[in-house]
Amino acid sequence: MTAFRLRIFACTLLLAAGVSSSALSQQIIRKDIKISQAASSISVQNISATIDTLVSFTTRHNLSTRNGKDFGIGSAASFLFNSLERYSKSSVSRCYAERVKFLAGGKGTRLGREISLENIVFTIEGTNKSDDRVIALLAHYDSRSFDNNDSLIFAPGANDNGSGVSALMEIARILAKTPLPVTVKLMFLSGEEHGLLGAAHMAAVARKDNWNLTAVMNNDMIGNSRSSATEISNNTKLRVFSENIPVFETDQMKKERIFNSAENDSKSRQLARYIKEIGERYVDNLEVKLIYRNDRFGRGGDHTPFTKEGFTAVRLCEYHENYDRTHQVVEVVDGLEMGDVKKGVDLEYVRKNAAVNLTSVMNLAMAPDMPENVKIDIAGLSSSTKISWKAPEKGAKPAGYYVLIRETDKSNWERKIFVTSTTFDIDISKDNYLFAVQSVDSDGHESLAVYATGGAQR
Repeated sequence: MTAFRLRIFACTLLLAAGVSSSALSQQIIRKDIKISQAASSISVQNISATIDTLVSFTTRHNLSTRNGKDFGIGSAASFLFNSLERYSKSSVSRCYAERVKFLAGGKGTRLGREISLENIVFTIEGTNKSDDRVIALLAHYDSRSFDNNDSLIFAPGANDNGSGVSALMEIARILAKTPLPVTVKLMFLSGEEHGLLGAAHMAAVARKDNWNLTAVMNNDMIGNSRSSATEISNNTKLRVFSENIPVFETDQMKKERIFNSAENDSKSRQLARYIKEIGERYVDNLEVKLIYRNDRFGRGGDHTPFTKEGFTAVRLCEYHENYDRTHQVVEVVDGLEMGDVKKGVDLEYVRKNAAVNLTSVMNLAMAPDMPENVKIDIAGLSSSTKISWKAPEKGAKPAGYYVLIRETDKSNWERKIFVTSTTFDIDISKDNYLFAVQSVDSDGHESLAVYATGGAQR
C-alpha cells in the first residue's frame, strides 16, 4: 500500500475504530487478504472434534490420573501434545510443542497435596530475527464438577474450557502454516480450576527469562451463547475484560497515572481496544464488548498472573454465561439439563471468537513495534496540542504513524490521523482530548497504541 493510499485509509473514520454508523454515510474498511483467508479457514468440524475428544476423557481434574490411556488429565495432555507435534511436522513456520512440568499444591492448598502438573506450550517462531516480541494465547484444559475435590466424577468441561482449547488448537494448526514476523506462543494450561496454577508458573517463567511479551490473550469459556434463568440466546457479542489500574503499579507509576488522567488507559485497555477494532474489522456478525474490569465479580482467569507480573493481558469470554452448566453435575433436574456437556456449546460462536483471536494476533504480529516515549508538550499554555515520539528501536521500520484522538468521556478512540514524521500538531486543546500513537506499516497493519503523557522528550 502506498503512502497516498495509507493517508486515504487513515483519513477514513473507521467503524471499527469506534465511530457510530450514524456519524458517516460510508465506512471504508480495508482488510488484509492473508488475514481474511486465515480466518476463513477456521473449521467448525475441527472445533467440534477437539471438544468431543476432550469430553471423552471423562474428567480433566487436576488430581485425576496422569497415566490413563483414555481417562483423566494425563490423557488430555498427551492428546494436545501429540496433535501439536503433528502440526509442527507439517508446518511452514519453525514451531515446536513442549511439556512444561511444575510442582503445585501442598498441605493447606485447594489441591490438598503436592502434585506434578504440566502445561502444553506450542511455540511458532517469528521470521524477523531483529524483532523479539512474543504474543501469547492462553486456554486452560483442566476441568472439574461441583465438588472441587472429586477427581473421578464425569466433568466434561465442554465449554469450560473445551471451547477455548479447541479455538487455540485451530489457531495452532493455521499459524503453523502461516509464517509471521514475531513469535507466537499458544499455552494450554493446567491448574486453573485450583488457583490459576499453570498460568502463574508460565508468567513467572516469562518474567524470569525476560520475554518481550507484548500481549497476552486468555480464552476461557468462549462457547456458550444462551444464558441461564433469563434464557437470552445471542452469539453476536464477545466480552473482553481488562484491568484499569495495573495491579503491579508502583508509587511512581501511580503519580504519573494521576497526573495524566490515565485511569482508563492502561496497557491492557489498549490491547482490549485493539482486539475490538481488529476483531470487528474481520469477523462479521460479532460485536466485541469492552468490559472495564479485570474479571467477573469474585472470580478470575489465567490472564491475572500475567498482569501481576506486569504483562499486558486480557480475558476473552462469552457474553452470556449459563450457570446451570458451569461446574454442575451432569443430570436432569425438574426437566432441566445440567452440566457442562457439548450440547451447551455453540460451535459457530466458538468459530467467530477464534477468528477474533487469530486476526488480532496476525495484525499485531505483522505490524511494526510500538512507538516509544510518546509525549505531549506541556511547557506552555496554549489551545493547541503538540505530540512527539520516537521510532521503535527493534524490528521493521514503520511506514508512518497513526495519531489517535478521543474525547475524555469516550470509551474508544474516535479519530485516526496518518503522519510520516514523529511529531504532530493540531489546533485542539490537550486539556479537552486524550491522545495516543500507533506505528503502522505500508500495508496498514497497526501496532498497539501508546498513550500520550504530558512531559518533555527524554
